[in-house]
Amino acid sequence: MTLKATFIGLTAAAAMAAPAFAEYPDRTIELTIPAGAGGGTDTSARKLALLLEEKLGTSIAILNVGGGGGSVGASQFMQAKPDGYALFATWNSPLTTVPQVQDVAYSLDSFTPIASTSETAYTLCVKADFPVTTGADFLAELEANPGKYTYGNDGIGGTMQLAAERIFQAKGIDAVAIPFGGAGETLQNFLGGHVDIYGGSISTVLPYVESGEAKCPIVTSAADVPALEGASGLEALGLADKETLLWRAILGPKDMDPAVVEMLANVIDEAVNDPSYVEFLATKGEVPNVVKGDALGARLQSEYDALAEVSKALGL
Repeated sequence: MTLKATFIGLTAAAAMAAPAFAEYPDRTIELTIPAGAGGGTDTSARKLALLLEEKLGTSIAILNVGGGGGSVGASQFMQAKPDGYALFATWNSPLTTVPQVQDVAYSLDSFTPIASTSETAYTLCVKADFPVTTGADFLAELEANPGKYTYGNDGIGGTMQLAAERIFQAKGIDAVAIPFGGAGETLQNFLGGHVDIYGGSISTVLPYVESGEAKCPIVTSAADVPALEGASGLEALGLADKETLLWRAILGPKDMDPAVVEMLANVIDEAVNDPSYVEFLATKGEVPNVVKGDALGARLQSEYDALAEVSKALGL
């Protein structure tokens, strides 16, 4: 084939591809959420979807597929066509934590990272009369009493347990992990006196902190969290490298068109930073955090590797 013929062929191909991309999206997008309706990821994704509908000029249909800590929805979604009309709204656990403790049909390479949306810390909280005031006091109390205290978490090998154990292992702390079916169930058992320490998301326990029934001496982020005044971030405790966050993201199936991925990432960025969404996140103790494309893929891999080390140390 001559150089001229090659150029003509490439030009024709580009001319055919351009209108197809220019018309995207021209039909409904299906957004899979690997959790039941009403949870943190579901409510965040639905709020974001309303803004994305306005910006993309198309409707977004929500499909909740719960089960297996998010693995059922993730396994089902990886079979979707990479045409931009199937998106996946998830939190990090199904991708970086669940594969550490159970066999799953997917890997990080099964998805196209588009953009993260928001993040928040987990927290460890105690009753108001627990004999500590600061995060340093809290860790010292646990270190001085190996095996004495129990902490509720989101299940064996769940992100909360691994987040706590990253901190505890660094300080030589032996606390007893008690698994529950999520932050709500953990909270009920904490308030009922069945565990000494609540381990879970901030939004779930925040009303009880505000009422004075509980106090949270530590969060799992490096920085302090404004919503929990008095809680120590890990940087202040010399443990910044042990940070573990709960964060959310939008992914696509493997092998999506890079041009569509870039366009969606930019639209998601606009929606996440819309004042109404920022205000919504604040009510949940979350903040916007947009990481796009390859950088998001690197974040997923880094967290997966870090949690794999903790999981191995725990024998999970």
